[in-house]
Amino acid sequence: MLYRLYKPEDFDALYALEELCFEPPSRFGRRYMRLLVSRANATAWIAEEDGRLWGFAIVECAEERRGVTAYIQTIEVAPEARGCGVGGALLGRIEGSARAAAAGLIWLHVEAANTGAIRLYEARGYACDGRQENYYPHGRAALIYVKRLSL
Repeated sequence: MLYRLYKPEDFDALYALEELCFEPPSRFGRRYMRLLVSRANATAWIAEEDGRLWGFAIVECAEERRGVTAYIQTIEVAPEARGCGVGGALLGRIEGSARAAAAGLIWLHVEAANTGAIRLYEARGYACDGRQENYYPHGRAALIYVKRLSL
């Protein structure tokens, strides 16, 4: 598996994976996804093999009162590649990008019922720091996970 930074020519394959992974209304819109990957404070990583995109992850960094904080917008892996380490490898890369941007903290929302993702985050040192009811469509709750980053 090759892990590399996103290039604009990856967008169609990236969005095709978004459509595969999420149904409306949980899916990011095409215009919003294009905005996410093009923001100056965002970094997107791609996982590919033999010219096929198997996963991607997007992290955004922002300066706040207490320093730089990173937010994981999404980590998506093709269903047939789940459980093979792709999500963990992408998570490691976006954490590296967050550290490079001097972020001291990285955080995310994850659907409370997404046990596979929760196991991944907890195995990588993330801790649950709260719950947000009705965060996702159809009244589904989100858990908030955070991790302190060493610089």
